[in-house]
Amino acid sequence: MIRLRRYLVAGLLVWVPLGVTILLIGFAVRQMDKILAIVPEPYQPRNLLQALFGTQNPVEIPGFGVILILVLVLLTGVFVANFVGRFFVGGWESLLDRIPIVRAIYGGAKNFAEIIFSDTNDSFKNVLLIEYPRKGIYSLAFQTATRLGEVQGRTGEDVICCFVPTTPNPTSGFIIIVPRKDVTVLDMDVDEALKMIISLGVVVPNWRNDKTGELPFRTPDDTM
Repeated sequence: MIRLRRYLVAGLLVWVPLGVTILLIGFAVRQMDKILAIVPEPYQPRNLLQALFGTQNPVEIPGFGVILILVLVLLTGVFVANFVGRFFVGGWESLLDRIPIVRAIYGGAKNFAEIIFSDTNDSFKNVLLIEYPRKGIYSLAFQTATRLGEVQGRTGEDVICCFVPTTPNPTSGFIIIVPRKDVTVLDMDVDEALKMIISLGVVVPNWRNDKTGELPFRTPDDTM
């Protein structure tokens, strides 16, 4: 029975993540395909393929919505990268900035997108280990900012803004200002830290760098 259970769990560990991935990707593709509704009926891909192949019914091929969205995003990027596009976007944002509720939603969404997609921003680039909520107790955190202006000036220290996520929902958490000398930058990637947080600490990333000898304490595995 123990061996049977081991085999069953091993099989589930293969098929459950694969099934969830396929379901989520399929759902995303179906939602993106709905954007084809904005294309005039005679020019929709299924009707063009029907005319091309001479079939009686429209040819349904999933994924054209994804291609259309990628092309639309690419063309938008090309447009806003020049002077005319920047002028147009600036006027659009100036208009939205005058609408009270829309201003808050659009501004927050834009700031979040800039943090996530910008390569020049240092936000969420490092996983940190800090002593929180008190000395001797450690928490995982993400670096969000290192140039804190007035906050850094009034503290008189070199400080880092850290986001301490809650578990199992890492989208909520706390903003903490921590002196740089009290922060330890971990080797694990951001996605590995998120997996550890969401799994309540069950999924622990493999430490690829063998630096045990450099640490003040030995790891629990070495003392067994």
